Amino acid sequence: MTLKWWAVVVAAVSVTSFVTANVAIVAVEGEQMPLVVNVFALTTAGTAVVLAVVAELHERLNDRVSALTEFLVARLNEIESQAGDRNTGFVEGYLLSHGQEADVVPFGRPRRGAAER
Repeated sequence: MTLKWWAVVVAAVSVTSFVTANVAIVAVEGEQMPLVVNVFALTTAGTAVVLAVVAELHERLNDRVSALTEFLVARLNEIESQAGDRNTGFVEGYLLSHGQEADVVPFGRPRRGAAER
């Protein structure tokens, strides 16, 4: 079971025991449950409810992030398939126009120090 459902079960058991104990004590002995027991049961139930809500919100947020991630991956793959590598066409065209023996030289400044040495 997930954390959310454990928290729901704890809250349900806590509220049920609180109500049952209070009804039974009042019906049998005509007294009230001690305040400490009532506060403990209500605090446990309240904490469990808050934990269940936070766990549900975390699960929803995780689902949204997963969906967003899948969307972004799909979109980036689509962009990559449409764009391609622009330099590939340039290099292939250069090689076809100059023959197979042509060297591909990158653009850049010629080094002055290399010629002097």
